[in-house]
Parts: sequence; C-alpha cells; structure tokens
Amino acid sequence: MDNKQINKQLCSSLNDLKKQNLLRSIPDIDHGADLYLDFKGKRLLNLASNNYLGLSQTEVLKKAACEATKHWGTSAAASRLVTGNFSLYCELEDAVARFKTQEKALVIGSGYMANLCLVTSLTQRKTIIFSDRLNHASIIDGIILSRAKHIRYRHNDIEHLHYLLKKHASSTQKILITDTIFSMDGDLARLEEIVSLAKKFNVIIVVDEAHATGVFGKGRGLAHALGLEKEIDIHMGTFSKALGSYGAYLAGAKEWIDWITTTGRPFIYSTALPPGVIGANLAAIDLVSQNPKQGQKLLDMGKYLRTELDRLGFDLGDSGSQIIPVILGDIETTLKAKEFLLTKGLYVAAIRPPTVPQNTSRLRLSLRIDLKKEHLQQIVRSFEELKKQL
Repeated sequence: MDNKQINKQLCSSLNDLKKQNLLRSIPDIDHGADLYLDFKGKRLLNLASNNYLGLSQTEVLKKAACEATKHWGTSAAASRLVTGNFSLYCELEDAVARFKTQEKALVIGSGYMANLCLVTSLTQRKTIIFSDRLNHASIIDGIILSRAKHIRYRHNDIEHLHYLLKKHASSTQKILITDTIFSMDGDLARLEEIVSLAKKFNVIIVVDEAHATGVFGKGRGLAHALGLEKEIDIHMGTFSKALGSYGAYLAGAKEWIDWITTTGRPFIYSTALPPGVIGANLAAIDLVSQNPKQGQKLLDMGKYLRTELDRLGFDLGDSGSQIIPVILGDIETTLKAKEFLLTKGLYVAAIRPPTVPQNTSRLRLSLRIDLKKEHLQQIVRSFEELKKQL
C-alpha cells in the first residue's frame, strides 16, 4: 500500500469519527489548572481540572520549583541510573515513603509510566492479572505489554471477583490491581473486600491511588483511610492531580521497589523529571502533611453537590468522591449539554467512548477545594436550567 492509499484511508477513518462525534481535538485553553480558565475568549469556572486542592498556583509550590531550578538547572539530562539522579530526588523518595508509611518509594515520570513500569516488571507470561473492568487505560496497556494473562472482573463486583479467584486458585503467580477512586465514575473500590479475597487466595495487591492521593486518608489515599496501607503490596500515586505538580510514585516494601528499579523499563530508559518538578513535589507532600483536613472538606463539598444534582433527577452513578459524573447516555446530548453550560459560565468535560462504555457518555464534574459557596450555587442553578433543556 503506497502513501496515497494510506492517506486516503486515514482521511476516511477521520471522517467516520467526525460523523460519530468521536473525533478528538486539543481545546484552545489557557490557565487550564486554575479556578477560572480562558476558552474562546470567555472566562469560565473550571470544573474539568484534576487540580483538586488548587495547589498548582500556590506560592509555596512555585517558589520551591524556582529554587530547585536555580540550584540544579532545568533538566536531569539522563536516566537516574546514569547521571540523572540528584540528592533532591532521594529526598523526595524518602518523604514519599514516610508519607505513605512504606519502606521505600520510587519516583517515576508520570502515572501512565508508573503503571506500565510496575505491571511489566512484576509479571511473566504465566502470571495472571485480575483487573477491574474500569481500571485506567495505563493499567490495561501495562498488562498488554507484559503479555500476562489478563482477567477482567466486572466493575466492583466482589462476587464475580471471588468466582474468578477461586477458578484460578491453583495458579502460583497472581496479581490483583485496582484503581481506588475510578476517574470517570468517582466511585470507590470495595477495597476491604478486595484485600480480604486477595489474602485468602494469596494474590499480590496493587492499588492506583492517583485520584485519591491528597484527598482521602488525610491525603495519603483510600488504603490509609480504611487502615489497609500495610495490607497493600504496592501503592501507586501521582503528583499531577491533587498535589498540583507532575510525576508519580510507587511505594512498598524495599524488595518490591528494588526489583522495579532494576527491571522497570519505563524507569530505566527515561530521562528523570526536571529538578523544578521534584522541588514542587516535595513542597506539595509537605503541604498536604501539614493540612490533613483539606481532603475531607472537598469530600463534604462533593456530598453536598451530589445531593443537589440527585434532587434534580440526574444520574450520578455511584460517585462517592470529588469526581461527579452526570451520565446523559448518548454523545450528541452530552456535547450539547457541555455547550449549554458554557453559556452559563461553566467549563465541564464531556466524556465519550472509548474512554467510557457505549451509551454512558457523561459530563464529568471535577471539584476543587477553592470553590466557594457562590460557585456551588452557580453550578446548581446551571444544572437546574440544563434539566429543563434536556
């Protein structure tokens, strides 16, 4: 097939996606992590960012990033296993290990890379991985790359998980991995029951705390909120959401982290994060440690808004966090709803397949601690008017 034929095929495929309202494009946004963002000449209340604690614009983080950059420069310039490691990076890993009450931690370039790293380094072809059907794409991609046997259990379905664990009880290499807060649904993993089953069937447990970090368990995650932090083998979390910076971490027993450091290809073959990012990450960990009640304030805000939206008759799924899906079903309705809310001064993400299952397109409200009472009232009023339009 020559280049002209390939180009023709691509154009045809892109047109098909456009007809289905599935063509993706990068929005023309400025200040996308702030309380208010700029979009198409409008200043809009930002309900789409994952900057849950509003830390990205705090003077503490900006100062820490600038000071680290001034001292260490703009780049690590190599893998940490070559020359890309500074004492600052080790300081951050020690702080994360203390924060997560684990023996050791490893800082990695992003949450996506961290999940690829841990899954591919811990598995072989004969390993069986039990994974919640709604786990993040990075977990799924890690499993595909690992070539391990992928067994998906129905979302938060403990009976189905029990059936599958029992079915494969004779296997000696088993890992169970789950998000703790599901990013598109905002619901919580049934972690106590999951841990109990995993222990019963001798399964390694890995949790992705990306959307729980900074919010649940005094900022340490859902596992800590439930008192299960010592029952989990490996914890993954990110600095790029509630912690207001960038990058990710893995934390657990020294042996686990040493193995991933030695065999995790995304870690081994990537240039380390810039020093400025590491400085901001350190400041964020310190801030959250000193202000452990901020997350609960955010969860209380979520509870209030869910009550109001439920009163209006919206389908919110099983959300129990700062992430609230308003499930509208078809793509066209969801995109029209987003456009309507823009006229009310709200920027809300419209989530479509394949990010979510077919016929579950939704608006995803992502709450943040710097929302005021008047903002919440604006949100409720806007959804009251939206309900009349649907």
